[in-house]
Amino acid sequence: MRPLIKLINEAAQLMDEIAIHPDYKLLLAKGYYPDLTLGDAQTALDYLSCEVDPPTLAVPEIPEIEVNP
Repeated sequence: MRPLIKLINEAAQLMDEIAIHPDYKLLLAKGYYPDLTLGDAQTALDYLSCEVDPPTLAVPEIPEIEVNP
């Protein structure tokens, strides 16, 4: 079984392909307007991705400053 994060990333790539596919663009041009969009699906995948593999925040080091009294 493949890791969930890998499946999420593959699904996101497929949605990117769908978004630029000529047939999908033609549907949009004909007035196709779903209640939930590819953007909504991408957002759902982003939220799921953050639950599965939370991003790490890089905290910059603060240089020590010598203070002369």
